[in-house]
Amino acid sequence: MNRTRALLAPLGWVLLLVPVLTAVFGPLVAGPTRSVGDSLSPPGPGHPLGTDELGRDVLALVLRGGTSIVSMAGAALLLSYLVGVPLALLVAGGRRRWADRLVLRLLDFLLALPGLLVLLVLAATGWRGTTTLVLATAALQLPAVVRIARAAALAPETSTAMEAMTMQGESRARIRLGYLGRSVLGPVVVDAASRLNLVLYLMASANFLGLGLASSATDWAVLIELNRDALFIQPWAVTVPALMLVSLCTGVNLVVDRRLSERGTVRR
Repeated sequence: MNRTRALLAPLGWVLLLVPVLTAVFGPLVAGPTRSVGDSLSPPGPGHPLGTDELGRDVLALVLRGGTSIVSMAGAALLLSYLVGVPLALLVAGGRRRWADRLVLRLLDFLLALPGLLVLLVLAATGWRGTTTLVLATAALQLPAVVRIARAAALAPETSTAMEAMTMQGESRARIRLGYLGRSVLGPVVVDAASRLNLVLYLMASANFLGLGLASSATDWAVLIELNRDALFIQPWAVTVPALMLVSLCTGVNLVVDRRLSERGTVRR
């Protein structure tokens, strides 16, 4: 078991850093993404990964295509936690139980809405583009984020400590945003790692359906959709961007699991 963990630790970092570094530094070294040859050409001189449906160099597209999907997914995920966690801390276990119930009922309504249906409705009414996609994705994650943080904040040991701090005269803001914030950090980090998969899936699906970025965009998800019919003709145009997305999700989960495991071992 220890040997397996020792192997998974560097593997997780490799899987995480490859797509992240590609997204950050790839555009600096990528070649032109305009049409430079015949469509769906196999790998060859000048095109190590061949060309895509539009005759563009696949390697250049992969190097440039991570910036948009990584930045949009990161922004949506960060926004959902920046709003959801403070909201959960403020309403969880407070004296105003009606506020807690009201927030949960409103979020339950949002939770019942299918994510892709919401994006389809927005697109049909003219709300398209990256900003709309980021805000809509963040809003769709908000109910689950609030429930995760609220459940962690209502743990028995947390409630006991809060009562003691209240009797000592600590301010409400210090108790809820300070002590409770640290208490829910572990569950929130674990949830964020797994939720990244959902966010990437939703954004990739939106791009597949043409609800996000334009079909000519150099985005990994768009590249998969654009070239999926040519999977057996020019597989590199589909498999390489798909592997980048899989690597990102797997790497995040492995790294977070490893860090939390080490943290728990140190505490014990």
